[in-house]
Amino acid sequence: MTTISAETQTIPKPSEHRQRKWQDYFTFNTDHKVIGIQYLVTSFFFFVVGGVEATIMRTELATPEPDFVSPEFYNQLLTLHGTTMIFLWIVPAGAAFANFLIPLMIGAEDMAFPRLNAVAFWMFPIGGVLLLLSFLVGPAQAGWTSYPPLSLISGKWGEEIWILSVLIAGTSSILGAINFVTTILKMRIPDMDLHSMPLFCWSMLATSSLILIATPVLAAALILLSFDLIAGTHFFNPTGGGDPVVYQHMFWFYSHPAVYIMILPFFGVISEVLPVHSRKSIFGYRAIAYSSLAIAFLGLIVWAHHMFTSGTPGWLRMFFMATTMLIAVPTGIKVFSWCATIWGGKINLDSPMLFALGFLSSFLIGGLTGVMVASVPFDIHVHDTYFVVGHLHYVLFGGSVLGLFAGFYHWFPKMTGRMFNQTLGRIHFALTFIGLNLTFMPMHELGLLGMNRRIALYDVEFQPLNVLATVGAYITAVSMFPFFINVIWSLIKGEKAGRNPWGALTLEWQTSSPPIIENFEEEPILWAGPYEYGIDAETSGEEESIAELLAKVGSESR
Repeated sequence: MTTISAETQTIPKPSEHRQRKWQDYFTFNTDHKVIGIQYLVTSFFFFVVGGVEATIMRTELATPEPDFVSPEFYNQLLTLHGTTMIFLWIVPAGAAFANFLIPLMIGAEDMAFPRLNAVAFWMFPIGGVLLLLSFLVGPAQAGWTSYPPLSLISGKWGEEIWILSVLIAGTSSILGAINFVTTILKMRIPDMDLHSMPLFCWSMLATSSLILIATPVLAAALILLSFDLIAGTHFFNPTGGGDPVVYQHMFWFYSHPAVYIMILPFFGVISEVLPVHSRKSIFGYRAIAYSSLAIAFLGLIVWAHHMFTSGTPGWLRMFFMATTMLIAVPTGIKVFSWCATIWGGKINLDSPMLFALGFLSSFLIGGLTGVMVASVPFDIHVHDTYFVVGHLHYVLFGGSVLGLFAGFYHWFPKMTGRMFNQTLGRIHFALTFIGLNLTFMPMHELGLLGMNRRIALYDVEFQPLNVLATVGAYITAVSMFPFFINVIWSLIKGEKAGRNPWGALTLEWQTSSPPIIENFEEEPILWAGPYEYGIDAETSGEEESIAELLAKVGSESR
């Protein structure tokens, strides 16, 4: 790192040549900040693609008859939508925040393996393009789970390209996870031990561990499925003595931990956003940190609760029911700590905080319904119905996506050097929150009434609730317009942000906005902890105390 003289009283403003140019974001660049924004922009492109697919499906489901798209085309959209949203949107979006933030949060200049980091990113759009190309060559229709024997008879080459795209995306995740773990464990500034690093770093340690353990098992399953498709083997093909249930075990050994791979990074985001925007120190730092590791461990031993109707022995059902319910304990610890953090705080209902509060309420619904489907008798009743669809989307849309937007608005000033428009941000939140509840809440009742998922044709008695869900989907789609308008307007006309517009205390706010190429002019200053405001929200003179504290760390408050 570069140093400044002892006589220098403030960190000097970086010159223009030490800031990245826009052309850098279209090249093979090894700067973690560039790669983070490349991940973010590319994943948002696939979010739009997946959103269009979802809107077309909801339009079809507004009526009982398949009169908008054919059932075959509906199945193709279903396969692409699930795969796109998981492998090309939520997982890479978590990697985007991790790439941009981790070195800044721990005072490092870059990732441990910058070139490997760039390779990991460029594998991601290649996998995404391959997935879209599968739609043109006899597209896969077996759903995002690709269960055999259905996957062995539907769109052979489209299915094979689908498998290849997922393998490439999975390899990208593994390379990224290696980088995240090494960077966090080996590149912190000397004064930062594990218990003084930001909670986002703890969440990425847990996420990366899951990726490294579980993703190779999915890769093995998909490679064997490829052999069945193109070489005529019978690993999973029952007509030749294969066992499709073995594929289900291998698939869910990854795909249930994948839920935590998608949600844990945004648990970390919420743990960073809530203290800043409620002007309170985080409650239960170590409890939140260790609960992330507990979720990662338990997430590896709950996979078969997706298979309660697949002939699983009764004693094994009981084991997976117990472990699935047990995972609610560390999750509940987080929710309790977050609520305790904002309790009594000076809450500012700006865009990051609104999305964080929306995350808390929506994820809680998803978590409660998750405990319900963990019960064997209830799960058998609602298996393969819209209750499961509603539960999944409250976790991943109400949880991961709202958490993502909370983080996006929180760190947008740091990434761009510009403030966003708060009014448009609040409109975006209101439309998103109304839309997601209107879309996914009726699905729980549809499932309890017996409506199957993954179908384009249904009984007329289910139409009113489906119309309600379709209206909610349209509102959710419309909510993205103020978001994109806000981003474009703010990049061009937004007020300059300064180093630390929120008065936050983690290290990334001690450098310029956007950060210089080297990240810091000198080694940043670590306080007792990344959230230690050192003052109670009820204490008089809070503004002056916070201002003094920010002055000590060299921040520039707006």
